[in-house]
Amino acid sequence: MYRLLIADDEALEREGLELIIQRMMPDTFQIIHAENGRMAIERAEEQRPHIVLMDVNMPGIQGLAAIREIKERLPDTKFVLVTAYDYFAYAKEALSLGVKEYLVKPAKREQVIGTLEQLVRELEMEKRKRTDELQLKHKVSQLLPLVENELALMFMVDQTLEADAEQLSEWLDFPLDHGCAIVVAFPEHVYTRDKKKIYDLIRSFAKTHEPGCIISSLIDRHMAVFLRKAPGTREDGWKDEVIRFTEKLSALADRQLDLIVSIGIGTTRSDSDGLRKSYFEAVFASTYYEQSGSICHFDELKQGEGQSGSEPEKPAHYEETADRAYVISALQRIREEREQQTVTVLDRAKRYIQERFAEDLSLEEVADFVHLNPHYFSKIFKQEFGTTFIDFVTGLRIDKAKALMASGHLSLKEVCFEVGYKDPNYFSRVFKKVTGVTPTEYRGSQT
Repeated sequence: MYRLLIADDEALEREGLELIIQRMMPDTFQIIHAENGRMAIERAEEQRPHIVLMDVNMPGIQGLAAIREIKERLPDTKFVLVTAYDYFAYAKEALSLGVKEYLVKPAKREQVIGTLEQLVRELEMEKRKRTDELQLKHKVSQLLPLVENELALMFMVDQTLEADAEQLSEWLDFPLDHGCAIVVAFPEHVYTRDKKKIYDLIRSFAKTHEPGCIISSLIDRHMAVFLRKAPGTREDGWKDEVIRFTEKLSALADRQLDLIVSIGIGTTRSDSDGLRKSYFEAVFASTYYEQSGSICHFDELKQGEGQSGSEPEKPAHYEETADRAYVISALQRIREEREQQTVTVLDRAKRYIQERFAEDLSLEEVADFVHLNPHYFSKIFKQEFGTTFIDFVTGLRIDKAKALMASGHLSLKEVCFEVGYKDPNYFSRVFKKVTGVTPTEYRGSQT
C-alpha cells in the first residue's frame, strides 16, 4: 500500500478526492491530510508519502514552496500540482521541482485516477528496479572476493595473458600504476584452525583500512594483500603507511586468532609484472623472522637492516637461498588449488546438468549457475570431460531414451518428450546420429 498526502486548505476538496480514490482504487493508498503548506511539510517528514497532491494556493506557505521543502527531504516523492488557475503560470518553477503532473480544479475523477494509476506504475517500476539492483549488488558482493582472488593469483603466478590482469584490475578499480605486496605467513599448525575464520578476519581488516586492496585466499599457510600507492603520496610517507597497516594486522592476528604471524613487505613497483616481483620479495621477507614472528620489509634486507636491530646477512641472491623452497611450495599449492577449484566447479555443473538434462537447458544457464563466463566454461568443460556441452547433454538424453524404450511402457513420442525433445522428427535424427539406428529400429531390436 502506498502513502498519499493530499494538501489542500479546503476540507471538502480533500474529502472529495479521498472518496474518489478509495472508491476507484481500493486498498491502494493510505490517505494523509494536510490543510496548509506548513502542515504538509510536517506530515511529509512524519509519514514519508510516496505521492503528494499539492494545492498551489494555501494560507501561509504556498504549494510550490512546500514542494521545494519536501523535495529536499524526500527526493523520490512524486508530486502532482492541484490548481484552480492556469497551470502555465507555475510551469517553469514546477518543472524545476520535478512536478510532472497537474490537476485543474474541479478535476474529473477519470483524470485524478488516470494520473494516480500512472504514478503507481512508475513507483512499481522503480521498486522492481531497486529490487533488481539489490539482487545484482548481492551477487556482485558474492563474486568480488572470487574476482579479487583471481587477480591476486595472476600477480602470484606467471600468466601468459596479461590482458586478463589488466581487465580484472579495471573491473576492481585497482590501477596497476604503483603498489606493493604484503604476505602474512601463519605458523605450521594453522591448518588445524578454521581457515575461513582466518580469511574472513584478515579480509575484513584489510578492506576496512584499505578498501581498494586486493586479497588472495589462504594458500600454503600464507595470504597475500596487494596495496595501491595513491598518486602523489611521498615514498617515505607511503612506507610508513604500509608499516602501520602491517603492525595493526599483526596485532589483530595475535589478539583475535592467538597466532604469531610473520609479515613480509615487498618493494613498490608498477604493472602486474612489478607486483609479481613485489610478491616474491614479500614471500622471502616473511620467512626472515618466521620463527619468532615479526614484520620485515624487503628493502631493509637489501640494505642489511632488520627490525630486531641485528645485522642480517644480505640476501644478494635471495632466489638461490633455501627459502626458495617455500616460494616453490606456495606456488605449487596455488596451482593445485586452482585445479581443484576448477574440478569442484565442473562437478557442480555436471550434477546440475544430470538433474536437468530433460529440460530446455542451455550452456549459458549452467555457466551462470557456477558463476563462470560461458565461453570459459565451454572451454574447461571440454578439457575436463573430453566432449562439448551439447554432446554431453545429448548423450544423457539418448541414454535415458534407450532405458525408457527398453522398459516398453511409453510410446516413442512420449519418450521423445520425456528426454527433453519437443520435435519427434528431430529426436529421431539425433538418435540415429548417435546410435546409428532410428528409435523404431532400436526398439525393434530390444524385443
